[in-house]
Amino acid sequence: MMLSTSMLDRSIQELESRSLARIASAKTREDLEAARVEALGRKGGLNQFSKEMGKLPPEERKRIGALLNAAKQNLEAAIEARERTFAEAALNVRLDAEWLDLTLPAPGPRRGHLHPITRIQRELEELFSSLGFAVLDGPEVETEYHNFDALNIPPDHPARDMQDTFWLESGNLLRTHTSPVQVRGMERFGPPLRMIAPGRVFRNESVDASHEHTFYQLEGMMIDRDVSVAHLIYFMKTLLAAIFKRDVTVRLRPGYFPFVEPGFELDIQCLICGGSGCPVCKQSGWVELLPCGLVHPNVLRMSNIDPEQWNGFAFGLGLTRLAMMRYGIDDIRQLQGGDLRFLEQF
Repeated sequence: MMLSTSMLDRSIQELESRSLARIASAKTREDLEAARVEALGRKGGLNQFSKEMGKLPPEERKRIGALLNAAKQNLEAAIEARERTFAEAALNVRLDAEWLDLTLPAPGPRRGHLHPITRIQRELEELFSSLGFAVLDGPEVETEYHNFDALNIPPDHPARDMQDTFWLESGNLLRTHTSPVQVRGMERFGPPLRMIAPGRVFRNESVDASHEHTFYQLEGMMIDRDVSVAHLIYFMKTLLAAIFKRDVTVRLRPGYFPFVEPGFELDIQCLICGGSGCPVCKQSGWVELLPCGLVHPNVLRMSNIDPEQWNGFAFGLGLTRLAMMRYGIDDIRQLQGGDLRFLEQF
């Protein structure tokens, strides 16, 4: 049914008035958008009235068209003004929340902290330095001679297979222990010698809660006259007391290593489970911590040291496992996983 001119005129004015009131009272941008769609949308009121234009007499079309355009302009202006109001309110909220006092001094750089393995390493370096030991370093890419041959490990010895070596195309390898630094220390300084060698080592083995392909060790050696197992035990007890700062249960059992004779395994009762068994200690209650022994005469001869005049002890300590025991870490993978949430605890 076609609306009369007077009815169309009145309907346009009522729609404009109603929409202006709704725009003014809109509390959110969603309310404002709903008011816009109702008045100016494709199926909105003004578009519906525009469809009636073709049914009007020619003399009325111009007046109704002008009325529709004026209503549209008024509504668009009201919507734009209301949008500015919402934008200003949002900006004020943001400014209040992000307000800065520019007169305050800058906070400065955020300070970091040492990795737990680095802490352990530095404490041991300080301890052994106070006992007269030098702290030596060596290359992580080693020769076969320094990593195996000079340590009394012949080419067909099973220890080469047991250590799961990462071999390089050059014929060199990623060192499987820090013992090559002992060889280089003997070659460079000769006896008497007290030294430790902390550093990163690599083993091509499966990763689990207690094994990593990349981890940290500390090797120690003392070469002098009349060195005995008693000297070795004294230094090991001193080391453990300094690191754990409490009594720990240890056991010393025979062990075979090509570079020491006699050789021992010094184990520590697992501090994660208290000896009851867990994945870290492989349910045994004990963690291998300190392979040690008196330096094999062949190792001394390979470094041009006369074993009839000099002898000594050597030990190898797993810094990574030591950190796990000290801080109660039950998964070795966490230490080098790069998760800052874990590392920030220390």
